Amino acid sequence: MDSEALLAVSDLRVRLPGGAALLEGVSLAVESGRSLGVVGESGSGKSLTALAVMGLLPGLAADGCVRFRGREMLGLRERDWRPVRGREIAMIFQDPMTAFLPVRRIGDQIDEQIRLHENLSRKAARARTVRLLGEMGVPDPDQAARRFPHQLSGGLRQRAMIAMALSCAPSLLIADEPTTALDVTVQAQILVLLRRLRETGAGVMLITHDMGVVAQSCTDVVVLYAGVVVERGPVRDVLDAPLHPYTQALLAAMPPLDGPRPERLPAIPGQPPAPDARPAGCVFAPRCVFVREACGTRPPMIARGGREAACVLLAS
Repeated sequence: MDSEALLAVSDLRVRLPGGAALLEGVSLAVESGRSLGVVGESGSGKSLTALAVMGLLPGLAADGCVRFRGREMLGLRERDWRPVRGREIAMIFQDPMTAFLPVRRIGDQIDEQIRLHENLSRKAARARTVRLLGEMGVPDPDQAARRFPHQLSGGLRQRAMIAMALSCAPSLLIADEPTTALDVTVQAQILVLLRRLRETGAGVMLITHDMGVVAQSCTDVVVLYAGVVVERGPVRDVLDAPLHPYTQALLAAMPPLDGPRPERLPAIPGQPPAPDARPAGCVFAPRCVFVREACGTRPPMIARGGREAACVLLAS
């Protein structure tokens, strides 16, 4: 991976205590001022990759390389993580109900992060909290800051989580399904904020199921399947002409934006393999319509026109 990237993940492997691999050799990079979309079905390893980058894998064994600004982060001690999380690397978690402490008010939790990393008074920190909540589209942000997480709707909790992640202007933002439970108007506002963050030189790692969000807000994309990277490259190239059969199948399952609407969208047959039942060859082979004998051997990433994909069809 690019050693000059803001975040460079190389050959990341995460295993269960029994030895089964949840992630197998994941490599990706996020550059300053760019946004990397990470896509794939549920269970493909998207959120797990983000948690590994954040050093939040209790009970799981991880090896490989996770470098942020050239510093190895994998295996970093917790006390060394404290000045980094929230300040240099921030994360929008997928479920804000479990990410916020239920017994503390929303505003107090955002205030605490701001004051932990910046020399601000309580009044100044609260003013920033209220301003950020307002920018996220939270009605009456001053009153919302005084509420407990359970007193806000799911959509408002999501907006508060985004405000907390952006509160210290991180260099790298990891956003795990940041527009879930938000209406289309607020979703558009959030995507604009993510683009503005990139314009300041920050990098964004965006995890999503929504290919439309990827096309609108990302510069690069990585496709994960069963804990393995199957394709990566510039977002426009990958979405316009996907190389891997799995990427092709994901895009085919999307409703068309124009033209006649099909009565039934094509579905990918079968299910992703369990971690302890991953095929020895191509991980997608059991569900692939192009499967052949050569797929019994794990294919390497093959470069084509600035992109890479792990498929034997590219070698023929």
